[in-house]
Amino acid sequence: MKKYLTLFLSLLLLSCSSDSDELIKEVTLKLNFTQNWDGTAIEKSDLSSFEFTNKAGTKLTIDRLRYLISRITLTDGNQKATVFDGYKLIDLSKSDELIHTLPQKISEGSYKLAITFGFNNDDNKDGVYQDLNTVSWGVPTMLGGGYHFMQMDGKYINKSGVQSNFNYHAIKAVDNTDPTNLKFEDTFFTVELGTILITNNATIEIRMNVAEWFKNPNEWDLNTLNTMLMPNFDAQKLMAANGKSGVFSLGNISQ
Repeated sequence: MKKYLTLFLSLLLLSCSSDSDELIKEVTLKLNFTQNWDGTAIEKSDLSSFEFTNKAGTKLTIDRLRYLISRITLTDGNQKATVFDGYKLIDLSKSDELIHTLPQKISEGSYKLAITFGFNNDDNKDGVYQDLNTVSWGVPTMLGGGYHFMQMDGKYINKSGVQSNFNYHAIKAVDNTDPTNLKFEDTFFTVELGTILITNNATIEIRMNVAEWFKNPNEWDLNTLNTMLMPNFDAQKLMAANGKSGVFSLGNISQ
């Protein structure tokens, strides 16, 4: 009897150990940031080419596209959220740097994935990120300091048929009518991308539909809103509204 009891206990311990190993299995996640224009991929080779037409019917180029993502968050079924430190500056011209490896592993399972466009107020601290300072990502003090959320620059064909410049730059909205009393409104936003099932090391595609910045819910007229948009309080709020309305979505997951 003692022999059988010992064997039973050994098998039980082995089973528990096996179950424990499965529960604590951890994996590495990568985010692959891709860009498209209503489903047509935008690559580095597409920069500075008049191949895009916005909802208003204006032909345009994208000469530069950079944007910042922070507060990448995975929330499990028990509503426990893992917020990953750091941020990612995506630059379309650097096609070899569009994949971001999360700085810590996470257990296998089902998670809700969320990202923040730009910096929230706690993170948007003026001048503290040296890597962003060196790539001219800062916002002038006269506009409140801190950092850009996006820089999209290009050219468009205006109503007279002439090429003109546009600078679609997103920052925290600031009313600087009175330079001694700046008034702000938050324009960063969090995007809930949906639920993902992670069963192995995985690469998760995060898609940006660039066309959406110009159309929903606010149809963007580049003939009116083209340059000097950073100090334009109302324009910044319009940008944020468009960004929240379908710019980002969950793409393919490879694992």
